[in-house]
Amino acid sequence: MVSIGTTFTEYGKKALLCGSGELGKEVAIELQRYGVEVVAVDRYENAPAMQVAQSHYVLSMLDGKALREVIEKEKPDFIIPEVEAIATEELLKLEKEGYNVIPTAKAAYLTMNREGIRRLAAETLGLPTSRYEFADSEEAFKASVGRIGCPCVVKPVMSSSGHGQSVIHDPSEIDEAWRISQEGGRAGKGRVIVEGFVDFDYEITLLTVRHSGGTTFLEPIGHHQVDGDYRESWQPQPMSPEAIAKARDIAGKITAALGGYGIFGVEMFVKGEDVIFSEVSPRPHDTGMVTMISQDLSEFALHARAVLGLPVPEVKFYGPSASKAIVVEGNTDKYEFFNIDKVLEEPGVQIRLFGKPEIKGHRRLGVILATADTIEEAREKAQRAYDKLSVKVY
Repeated sequence: MVSIGTTFTEYGKKALLCGSGELGKEVAIELQRYGVEVVAVDRYENAPAMQVAQSHYVLSMLDGKALREVIEKEKPDFIIPEVEAIATEELLKLEKEGYNVIPTAKAAYLTMNREGIRRLAAETLGLPTSRYEFADSEEAFKASVGRIGCPCVVKPVMSSSGHGQSVIHDPSEIDEAWRISQEGGRAGKGRVIVEGFVDFDYEITLLTVRHSGGTTFLEPIGHHQVDGDYRESWQPQPMSPEAIAKARDIAGKITAALGGYGIFGVEMFVKGEDVIFSEVSPRPHDTGMVTMISQDLSEFALHARAVLGLPVPEVKFYGPSASKAIVVEGNTDKYEFFNIDKVLEEPGVQIRLFGKPEIKGHRRLGVILATADTIEEAREKAQRAYDKLSVKVY
């Protein structure tokens, strides 16, 4: 039996978000629909989820001591990681002490580091993956590239949103790829993974929900990335019955191995009927923002349900939908959106502006959502709306 009592009393429920970006903001809102108190934690002030949470803290979540101090002070019923860059070894200790880490501390620990999740998928579960090697030094990195061959993909073992990622097409690009990998990691310089380039027709995110009633697979999401950073997604991605069955089998196995309740974003490459595992995030996925318009329960609403131990008897899919990320370049803490009225003048279009306090280099500041009769029409509608939007950086 699930119970939720009066907020701010011993009968209420409290969730602590480790990471308070745009995805955490939506999770916070969905939890608050159930009367759950939300504490937002991130490394910078005025992060999106902090703007809606009841309280917040600013600290480096890689600082295990500081993170523990906040958790012991707040005593949350749920610790919900929203990013990879967390002191996951501290989460493992806290879980052993009785704290509830979502979905599990093991999931957060393994997926923070690409090495952990790749070895689990390929070596423990036997799932199909690309060829890969790990390297700790520039010399070892160059040797790995030589063995894997070109083209290959290089990523820091700890990074997100494409930071530090590059593709080596020929040996002349090796030095630059190493430099990018060392500047883009979440925890600074360090270990990288070198992956053989996968020849694929398309890539998908299969959102998978583990909840009290079992496991639910959502409609597959196709997406387009630039240097590993999501820019566009659509749902459903057309797939053959055989490919869908393989994708669900892979997603079911990897999420079962990670355990716990919550939503997982399982990324895979598809070539014909073959499906290859890429990565998994034990939390809402950026490509899954399309679910805010494509179905009755978004990935954030589903995450909240699962976290609270509530069932998911049905997810009603509305129809072909698309999302288009609003990415802005600059270095400023002042920017302004124009023509929002023009963006929304066409039926079936929505916009979310995240309220991020600054831009450093390039940053995702919002997303445009669209529905239509076909995927192609939805993507075109999202692009038309995007083209109407103007952003001024001061």
